[in-house]
Amino acid sequence: MQPIHILLLILAYFGILVLISYFTGKNDSNDTFFKGNKKSPWYVVAFGMIGASLSGVTFISVPGMIGGQQFAYMQGVFGFFFGYLFILLVLLPIYYKLNVTSIYQYLEQRFGKVSYKTGAFFFLLSRVTGASFRLFLVAISMQYIVFEQIGIPFWATVVISILLIWIYTFRGGIKTIVWTDTLQTLAMLSAVGVAIYLINQKLDWTYIEFLNSESFTEKGRIFFFDDPNSKTYFWKYFIGGIFITIAMTGLDQDMMQKNLTCKNPLDAKKNMLTMSVLLVIVNFFFLSLGALLFIYSEKFGIEIPVVDGKTRTDLLFPEIAMNQDLGKPLAVVFIIGLIAAAYSSADSALTSLTTSFSVDFLSIENKPKAAQKPLRKKVHIAVSILLMIVVIIFNYLDGNVVGNLFKFATFTYGPLLGLFAFGILTSYKIKDSLAWLVALIAIVISLGITYLPENIIGGYEFHWEILPLNGLITFIGLWLIREKK
Repeated sequence: MQPIHILLLILAYFGILVLISYFTGKNDSNDTFFKGNKKSPWYVVAFGMIGASLSGVTFISVPGMIGGQQFAYMQGVFGFFFGYLFILLVLLPIYYKLNVTSIYQYLEQRFGKVSYKTGAFFFLLSRVTGASFRLFLVAISMQYIVFEQIGIPFWATVVISILLIWIYTFRGGIKTIVWTDTLQTLAMLSAVGVAIYLINQKLDWTYIEFLNSESFTEKGRIFFFDDPNSKTYFWKYFIGGIFITIAMTGLDQDMMQKNLTCKNPLDAKKNMLTMSVLLVIVNFFFLSLGALLFIYSEKFGIEIPVVDGKTRTDLLFPEIAMNQDLGKPLAVVFIIGLIAAAYSSADSALTSLTTSFSVDFLSIENKPKAAQKPLRKKVHIAVSILLMIVVIIFNYLDGNVVGNLFKFATFTYGPLLGLFAFGILTSYKIKDSLAWLVALIAIVISLGITYLPENIIGGYEFHWEILPLNGLITFIGLWLIREKK
């Protein structure tokens, strides 16, 4: 495809998003922006949350994992499912009972203001970093396939991307996000489905024949029980997946804000259960696509893209979709899927960050009514600028995007996990003024553990299990500062 065609496709896609925002953002109120007036249909939320959960990381990087891990990622996906069940049974009832706008308001009611601000701060830190990593991944892919060819620098790509998000979220907020996420999930899944179909067609397979092929058997191993030191070891992935889901969905304002727009707790539970089942199926299809991409590249001698001297398996999908003569339909759906992957997470992150900072730090709900809406809009602009800056900085950093995203999140979500666990599992109050110190110490200790020399830990490689360990250290610290009954 020519760059001009891609640009027209992007503009047409955003035209649809802006149209959706026009209808959903007519009532430009804070209740609409923060809570969606609590009128979202649960099935719309469930379908849209699939795209928000997958994001650009899954769309681009998960297929690229096949080269080093085969289907090991599915072990974590099974863990995700049980994590969602915990959210459904434990966390959702708490949030609905307290009728919170920000889920971190629970910490204020349970422990006090310092714990509340500590939880909200670590969410802001986690989500700014996570959303920026996701947006960076897709922005660099867009740069690779189109913007670089027409002389647009990377920083301009980022600025344009976030400006477009701001345009369709600044009025309707979470109400708009619920509906745009539905469109973006449909676009992303369509791209994967078309890609699987066309590549199988090129290889002269049906999907069932592909699953039964020897080539798939070589790349489709799911369970790894043989080496406890390896990152792909089953129990690391599975248990880590449970806690990743609890922390990065159940304790994350971004993800839970969508759930809290449902009409009642029952609808929210239906949404969560439906999404948890669908995500297992969808992730398997993403990994199937990854296997196909590597089989296709090996058969036709396609080299994995190299950027700045580094092999980038996460660019194999765009390389094959855009440059290997598989036809315009694949190129078109890939571009749409790529855009959807970027903005299904970035737009909700922008909204949730605006919500959290406005509610948790500026106490917007206690401001005079006339001042609330202007304040929210100023915060929305400030958060947009912050995301632009962070994504541009990431362009100068090294490392695998998925690895960095989850590694960083395990440290910043750990204190949230510990704070909520202590609040739910015990009846103790704590010395609230020390909560921030406990969280900071837990992060430092967890980080230090991952850097222990080989003569102490042998060949052990830490993976997602560092998150529950971090949460446990936080829990122990809170136990030490508990107030005796």
